[in-house]
This record gives sequence, structure tokens and C-alpha cells, in this order.
Amino acid sequence: MGGFKSFEELTCWQAARELRLFVSKSIVPKFPKDERYALTDQIKRCSRSEGNNIAEGYGRFHFQENIQFCRIARGSLFETLDHGIIAFDENYISNEILEELKKLHNKTLLILNGYIKYLKSQKLK
Repeated sequence: MGGFKSFEELTCWQAARELRLFVSKSIVPKFPKDERYALTDQIKRCSRSEGNNIAEGYGRFHFQENIQFCRIARGSLFETLDHGIIAFDENYISNEILEELKKLHNKTLLILNGYIKYLKSQKLK
């Protein structure tokens, strides 16, 4: 597992955590109450799913399984961004908040893709 003692040491998990915290502190509170069981629930679930899947993949011990869970995390990452765009379109969040979400999304995506590439290289050894 590349010498990591815990998934918490993975830079991609740390980036996913940063994004999740941004969603829960800077986006979700801006939603109206009538979105509680719709957009609020969806964006919370997919932003949590990113780190959850990185952690689950880490615990799998087989490179191919780990890669698959990272791919699922990547899908959740894009879903989070899409929900952020919806929130902007519905005038729940400002353009500044959306741009910060995009910045965190792109950072996390870059790191996650690098981790997937690393796992693929380890699988070939």
C-alpha cells in the first residue's frame, strides 16, 4: 500500500475531505429548507462518497479493486460538482462559491488521477 499506515495519509483522501468540508460548511447551509430531502441530501451523499470510496479501496489490498473504488470516487467527485452547478443555477450559491468548489474539485481530481496512475503502475510490478 505504498508504505501508508492509513487511508488518512493519502493525499487524495485528504483533498476529498477538504472538499466535503467545504460542501457541508459553505454550500449546504445556503440551501432552502424545501431542498432538505432533495439537493441537500444528494450533494451531502456524493461529497461523502468520494472519501468513503477512497478509504474502502485502500482496505481492499488488491490493486484492481482499489482502482475500481477510486474510479467510483471520481464519479462521485463529478456528481458533487454537478450538484454545485445546480445550486448555482437555482441561485442558492454565489459564483464565488461555485468557483471555489470547482477549484477544490479540480485539485482533488488531479490528485486522485495521480493515485490511480500510481496504483496501475504498482499492479504491473
